[in-house]
Amino acid sequence: MHASRLFFAGPALAFGLALLAGAAAAQTAAPTRDDIVGKLDHFEEAAEVDLPALKQQVMERAKARIKNDPGPVNRPPIAPDLAKLPAFNAQIQFDADTPIIQPASYQTVGRIADALVHSSLLPYTFLIVGHVESNSKTREANAILSQRRADAIRDVLVNTFKISTKRLHPIGLGEEQFLDRAKPSSAVNGQLQIMTYARVPDEAPAHPAAAPAPAAKKPAKKR
Repeated sequence: MHASRLFFAGPALAFGLALLAGAAAAQTAAPTRDDIVGKLDHFEEAAEVDLPALKQQVMERAKARIKNDPGPVNRPPIAPDLAKLPAFNAQIQFDADTPIIQPASYQTVGRIADALVHSSLLPYTFLIVGHVESNSKTREANAILSQRRADAIRDVLVNTFKISTKRLHPIGLGEEQFLDRAKPSSAVNGQLQIMTYARVPDEAPAHPAAAPAPAAKKPAKKR
């Protein structure tokens, strides 16, 4: 009887060990700071992208009902010049249909923060680009959600990790620029991207305050 219990416990024990091994592998799969720095530190030139105009274009295209829309597979990217920028694709987990970051992704966000303060990346500003895979939601709803998620990552980097807000530019592209156009509903298209955008602008030196003019001497009184 005792032997048979051991026999049946064997597969259960093996399954439990496999789950533990899988969990450990998932943890070790988180990107390191150096992984992220290596993706972002080969900046050459800034992309010709007007961010306020791009945000408006995303919303206009997402809301438009075009009769001859080619569909998600053939839909052209809305900002192809972004592909020229160094990019790190992060698998950030959010609660469904919200910008709330799940605890499983806290480590990845922390590694991104560590990378952005690395000496080789301090001279640069960055885009935080939100995407959403094609799903049952409207394109407009997904465009809004992707912007809220990019904003949420920016807020954590600024408020928790004290990254300068001047170095971070969140932009949500929704379904308008798939990472894998051949598979619009793939989870890959829900990844968030960090892109090296431009050099931090040089601050103009502060001009010293002008010295006050010397007071005019009063003429001496005649005696």
